[in-house]
Amino acid sequence: MTIWKHELRTGRVSLLIWSGAIAFLLAVCVLIYPEMAGQMEEMSETFSQMGSFSQAFGMDKLNFGEFIGFFGVECGNVLGLGGALYAALTGITALSKEEGEHTAEFLLTHPVSRQRVVAEKLCAVLTQIVLLNIVTAAVTVLCIAAIGESPDMKTMLLLFLAYFIMQIEIAAVCFGISAFLGRGGIGIGLGLAAVFYFLNIIANLTEKAQFLKYVTPFGYTESADIITEGCLEGKYLAVGALFILAGAAAAFIRYMKKDIV
Repeated sequence: MTIWKHELRTGRVSLLIWSGAIAFLLAVCVLIYPEMAGQMEEMSETFSQMGSFSQAFGMDKLNFGEFIGFFGVECGNVLGLGGALYAALTGITALSKEEGEHTAEFLLTHPVSRQRVVAEKLCAVLTQIVLLNIVTAAVTVLCIAAIGESPDMKTMLLLFLAYFIMQIEIAAVCFGISAFLGRGGIGIGLGLAAVFYFLNIIANLTEKAQFLKYVTPFGYTESADIITEGCLEGKYLAVGALFILAGAAAAFIRYMKKDIV
């Protein structure tokens, strides 16, 4: 697992920065809730009557006066968008950076197969996403305990699970794209994550765009649906699983045939 360890070492600074930033923002959102709780009831009613804007972010289905509703919208956007950007960044650079930094020749002259290179790099990407979620979840739990709230644990677990799977999907798709790139690609990865985010907003605005929920991994991270239904949307998860498998398969197939320069 030499390559896996090397990837974790080279990515540790990025992991620390992103984990720290997301965890900090989550902590701030949770810790300010007691100060805002008294105003949340009125804000909840106001937001629910803002038409398309409320629908876009699921605010028409949630009660901001309850902690879980507040967490679903405020913290959900932080963890969702922040985690998606980190997953895209990690996935899109995993394979392409070898050519961009001219280290591919050195790597492939060692007694290691291309299959192993791809497999260990993919494991490294997944490991970093797991570590990011452990840190953010731990900080969130500590902050919730600090303010004395006791939200439904099943709902909280479902929210974190949804965002975790979403990050895996985006990372896998970007990992597959990375095998086709000769260098760079950071803009492509971050842009793709942003497009997925806005596709979900568009899908929330009108019934005619509901099919976009099958395209974007944000479709099954909708906090309003998870909180009100108490489960994840299986049909969107199934499509997401296919995207994960397709991204990983594309990376292996392309990297086996790729001319490394």
